[in-house]
Amino acid sequence: MRNVCEVLLPAAWSIWCLYWFGAAFATKPARRSESLRSRLTHYVPLILAVMLLSSPHFAGHLLDQRFLPRSAALFWIGAVLLLGGLLFSVAARRHLGGNWSSRVTLKEGHTLTRSGPYRVVRHPIYTGILLAMAGNAIALGEWRGLVAVLLTLAAFLHKIQIEERYMLEQFSEAYERYRREVAALIPGVL
Repeated sequence: MRNVCEVLLPAAWSIWCLYWFGAAFATKPARRSESLRSRLTHYVPLILAVMLLSSPHFAGHLLDQRFLPRSAALFWIGAVLLLGGLLFSVAARRHLGGNWSSRVTLKEGHTLTRSGPYRVVRHPIYTGILLAMAGNAIALGEWRGLVAVLLTLAAFLHKIQIEERYMLEQFSEAYERYRREVAALIPGVL
């Protein structure tokens, strides 16, 4: 069981990262982009979250303590949530197509996507990644996993504010209507 734990989660994240990196080359040129300073406000917490998940040594003694008991059932529940979240984020990214960017941008010929996963939530990539992070935290069972989820949530909530401002400027009333009709991250909640 321990070997599966040590291999499955990092392998899932690695495959996801390879797809994410490869798909980055199939995007439209940016017309407007956020500044480096703005990017750092959400990149830094994400980098810290990744470091916490990937290295118990980075977390220190306090955060590598367990908040959940070691259990095969909890590991598999977490692994399923992680895989489901990663797949949901990939589906959202594929649906967004050339409008995607790792930083907040408006693309040339940018369109407002309201179909596919974007019918369920306005930011399904973030929803998927948060679900994956929560699954990872459950499978890991250590406090560092929960801290990573909170850092990711804080980063995404901040980035959503910036993105929404860009989208309102670009699509005004159509985006305002979309905001009224579809939740940002969790249907009926956020």
